[in-house]
Amino acid sequence: MLLIPAIDLKDGQCVQLRQGIMDSATVYSTDPAAMARHWVEAGARRLHVVDLDGAFAGQPVNRDLVRRIAQAAGDVPVQVGGGIRDLETARAYLEIGVSQVITGTRAVDDPDFLAALSETFPGQVVLGLDARDGRLATRGWATLKEVDAVAFASELDVELFAIVYTDVSRDGMLAGVNVAATERMALAAKAPIIASGGVRSLDDLRALDGLGLGPDRLLGAISGSALYEGTLDFASAQRWLGVR
Repeated sequence: MLLIPAIDLKDGQCVQLRQGIMDSATVYSTDPAAMARHWVEAGARRLHVVDLDGAFAGQPVNRDLVRRIAQAAGDVPVQVGGGIRDLETARAYLEIGVSQVITGTRAVDDPDFLAALSETFPGQVVLGLDARDGRLATRGWATLKEVDAVAFASELDVELFAIVYTDVSRDGMLAGVNVAATERMALAAKAPIIASGGVRSLDDLRALDGLGLGPDRLLGAISGSALYEGTLDFASAQRWLGVR
């Protein structure tokens, strides 16, 4: 299982939000590319980058910054989401060194787009499913839909690299990962799940690993606030994961 550091971008800075609320941003670095180098040097095997401004705008806002992050990451894969709602945007990101693009809002609203995206860029598409109380949240989590997240995932028949499943109510709150919901999603979906939202400590990684799902169903977990606030020590987590 991978522990994947999050680099969320807002106004050119590396931030973390609480429950996706833009006004709640805590700034952790004014140089996101340097933060990417930090995580790579610490041993990260994948980075998760979100253009928060782009998620709300519906189109990329921090593309040049993402390019610099991809360059700083070197051979470490970078997955990027936020405002990716057409093939041209996805292609532009992949051309600047991003390994996988994450699409959420457009994919939920238009599954045919998700199919076209995955067919055009095989192995390079991640679906972002964000949920609050089990229901899908889109457009920067500002819109709550009457659609069950697990049911949506179970009905998909497209080739995906992975699905990032985020419990919005826990994101940035250091409240602990929603293990039960993650398990339901992992058992229902046809692609590996990357858990997101609420990771606080090594206990969360132990709980996820304890599900016994394997990397084909549970690829890893994203952590932002816990790593930046120090409730989860990256080096200690890496050592624990390295012996699994």
